[in-house]
Amino acid sequence: MVISLSAVVLLLILVVIFMRNGGLKFSHALICALLGFCLASSSMAATIHDGLSATAQVVAGLNP
Repeated sequence: MVISLSAVVLLLILVVIFMRNGGLKFSHALICALLGFCLASSSMAATIHDGLSATAQVVAGLNP
């Protein structure tokens, strides 16, 4: 839950930055959000979640 919430916050910050810089229009952000909701309800949601979890574990295991 914490990883998915962190990913959502990170993506939200990126969308806000892109919208402020003019690189992402509001309509594009809306389409991206709708795509996210569609992906979350699809059969690929488990695969995406497992991939994000594995990536987070790899990053957490790195020592600087």
